[in-house]
Amino acid sequence: VKVDKKGLSAAELGDSDKLRVGQRVYAIGNPFGLAGGPTVTSGVISAVNRTIESRRGLVENLVQTDAAINPGNSGGPLVDLEGKVVAINTAIIPFAQGIGFAIPINSAKKCTGGIITDGISVRPWLGIVGLSLTEELARYYDLPLDQGVLVTKVADDSPAERAGIVAGDMILRLDAGAIYSIEDLLSEIHNRKIGDKVRITVYRRGREQTFEATLSQMP
Repeated sequence: VKVDKKGLSAAELGDSDKLRVGQRVYAIGNPFGLAGGPTVTSGVISAVNRTIESRRGLVENLVQTDAAINPGNSGGPLVDLEGKVVAINTAIIPFAQGIGFAIPINSAKKCTGGIITDGISVRPWLGIVGLSLTEELARYYDLPLDQGVLVTKVADDSPAERAGIVAGDMILRLDAGAIYSIEDLLSEIHNRKIGDKVRITVYRRGREQTFEATLSQMP
């Protein structure tokens, strides 16, 4: 963002990888375009690594907060107690109270180069919603596993769907690397490029199967 003003200090960026559930945060913005300057609302980090479904498809790796985010807040900072920007406010669930979402600042920083050079940021996408395997999930589904990501939803016409991944699969490996959590999976995907082929090993119906997916641009 270019602003024709002098004497303005850039906001200091924090480390969103260090965010913890229950941590106090503040959302800053100008909801509804009200006169009188920005509005500040307080809340906590309710969850991390959330995936939501928007009109453009699945949006991954979001921070969930109960700090009030209203129309006009989108694009504003979510800051920690030290005033460091840890996320960028982006979405709410209509008619729900205390459920807002923000893009982690570490994810946003990875996009800046493409935005500066091309005016747009593109990121690779697999197109699944998943849960890190826990002891409770393993017992519930009677899985003889202690690590992986349980696929709970596959986006329509996504790389995962085209490869043959289905809800209920347990992702164990991406190429040769073991996947222990949803954080591992997202990190591995985002470290690759659009058009890269990845081999996904899953546990399905008592045996391992491997599928090949071609990562596409996130919608």
